[in-house]
Amino acid sequence: MEEIRYKEKMLYSRELHPDDTIVQAGEVSIGRGGFAVIAGPCSVESESQIMGIAEAVKEAGADMLRGGAYKPRTSPYDFQGLEAEGIKLLLKAKQETGLPIVSEIMDAGNLDLFEDIDVLQIGARNMQNFALLKAVGQTDKPVLIKRGISATYQEFLTAAEYVLSEGNPNVILCERGIRTFETYTRSTMDIAAVPVLKRLSHLPVLADPSHACGRSELVGSLALAATAAGADGLMIEVHSDPKLALSDGRQSLTPQQFAELMKKIRALTGALNA
Repeated sequence: MEEIRYKEKMLYSRELHPDDTIVQAGEVSIGRGGFAVIAGPCSVESESQIMGIAEAVKEAGADMLRGGAYKPRTSPYDFQGLEAEGIKLLLKAKQETGLPIVSEIMDAGNLDLFEDIDVLQIGARNMQNFALLKAVGQTDKPVLIKRGISATYQEFLTAAEYVLSEGNPNVILCERGIRTFETYTRSTMDIAAVPVLKRLSHLPVLADPSHACGRSELVGSLALAATAAGADGLMIEVHSDPKLALSDGRQSLTPQQFAELMKKIRALTGALNA
């Protein structure tokens, strides 16, 4: 009976793990006061594009570089990413800047290609791709899971449980907005998700204001709101020329806008930790 009762307690819960988990990605610590900013383009488009953005976000103070090599798109005719070539370019950017890399994996069959990627991202569309969750759970790499657009907190946390139950404790949750009746923004940013998830779970919680609103002019306000709500970090899309971006340009900040936002974020985190 004792073994059965233990299994009924979820590994994500504070009942089994009262202290905050710290996830290590390279030299970057996420959780328990380790605030991390992940920045970069939605899609890797070319060597010059990713190298330029990587250098710019590092100079502005970003801790990690994001970039999509494999892109799940609503339309099969939209840009699907550079795939394996995109991974190579991300790793070159890592070599040049020292920034750990976060990139989305869509197929467990591609795990070998992601061997040197620091954080495996599970996108909102794959939050309940249980075979993929189990596969990344059998690695020792940090796994960043984005909340599905219609997922409840419980569904989100049990998606994380799939990874944890396979033996990988390095899970990061990311709130990226949910679908509501509102159409002005791409999604509706659920700020309450940050304190709720941190109350229910010991796992680090990040926020992605870019996908939450889909409008670059709102990203800064939502980033600061999520930070004030207690997020352990942010994921922000940055593109050198958003109007020409092959995906999600409307929600991307320019490097200059990102640098200005980083000043505010660092000031806010400093005040919160004072």
